[in-house]
Amino acid sequence: MTENHTTDLPDINDPHARQLLVLPDRDAAEDASEELSAAHPDLGELDLVRDALAGEDDAEDAQWLVVVEPPEDGWTPTLLHALDTLAAEHEGWREEG
Repeated sequence: MTENHTTDLPDINDPHARQLLVLPDRDAAEDASEELSAAHPDLGELDLVRDALAGEDDAEDAQWLVVVEPPEDGWTPTLLHALDTLAAEHEGWREEG
């Protein structure tokens, strides 16, 4: 088992798993997507997806996802940290998906 000696960098469970930035609304998702594309053009095209919460029909109860496919060489702790930081700046979080 390997240890991550840099406490502020996330561990990598699957270096080739899709990552999801879960954000509170469409504006936050669009802004995060634009910022991520500008900072990391090597990630390619990002998808925005509306994710209604289970059992809710109201648009106010929808989260938005920025779907990020893994880079060719897989995720690094530094790149995952950048995704975590970007999501947090837009009041969201990152999930492996």
